[in-house]
Amino acid sequence: MTFGTFPRARAIRTLVVLALGPGLAGCGRPSPSSDTLTLLAPAAPGGGWDQTARVMQQVFRSTGLSGKAQVVNVPGAGGVIGLAQVVNAHRGDPHVLMMTGLIMMGAILTNKSPVTMDQVTPLARLLGEHEVLVVPADSPYRTLADFVKAWKADPGALAIAGGSAGGTDHMLAGLLALAAGVDVTKLNYLPHSGGGESLASLLGSHVAAGINGYAELIPFIEAGRLRALAISSEERLAGLNVATFREQGVEVSLANWRAVAAPPGITNEQRSRLVALLDQLHGSEAWKEALRRNNWIDLYLTGAEYETFLKTENERVAAVLKSIGLVN
Repeated sequence: MTFGTFPRARAIRTLVVLALGPGLAGCGRPSPSSDTLTLLAPAAPGGGWDQTARVMQQVFRSTGLSGKAQVVNVPGAGGVIGLAQVVNAHRGDPHVLMMTGLIMMGAILTNKSPVTMDQVTPLARLLGEHEVLVVPADSPYRTLADFVKAWKADPGALAIAGGSAGGTDHMLAGLLALAAGVDVTKLNYLPHSGGGESLASLLGSHVAAGINGYAELIPFIEAGRLRALAISSEERLAGLNVATFREQGVEVSLANWRAVAAPPGITNEQRSRLVALLDQLHGSEAWKEALRRNNWIDLYLTGAEYETFLKTENERVAAVLKSIGLVN
């Protein structure tokens, strides 16, 4: 698949329209009750949204903030299918929190989605995470320079696995191609619906390389099953022996971010209560330890500042996607 020919947008819009319709009862949709908080991860298990939701669940339970928190996965289209369910099926329900973020923002634009983040209730930006370019352990590419040399010679021959089309992984692949002098129109990016599926492609050596969040990849890097070539941080992370792209002559840095939204139609009082709950989550020692353990960046932001961020970030994402040929 190349940047110039992305055939899935029409099919994705059809799936979203179906998700917006009345026939949702058989889709594994949760039935929230007043004493259950549903954390909806709009992706398959194993990826960043799923990981974030499950850490939140653990912290809610261990701190007593929400003892009955449950995680529900609704994969598809970079989070757009889950977004459609939240917009339609959970309107007015203050017991549902959906994971969202940069990946969904990009997927909405790439897929020309009929539903957008403007239709849900923004609550808080939670965290950020740097991305890592990895290759399978048996790969012939020992360094970033090795990989870039082969990539330049035949861009289409080197398949790169990552998350959803138009998401953070896809953006980084395109930005790397531009910075390294690779023909971006020939980029062979293989999107997956979740980090678990992307990892399976990498661990099975079905692709030449992969891009994903640090926390998802580090267990496999440390176990010697994947080799890290570079990380997208501005500077090296403490305790991590992985050089940045910039250190190796490729002028690219990027941090993914994840956030939480509520369904549309909740009251101002309900929104305030949910933000207060997230304030307590963010202030807990259990959450701070989770940030440290996963090398997540604390990007907590709420209120008017967060809403302003969403507007400016959407403009930035649109510009990035246009620069790498994913949107017009």
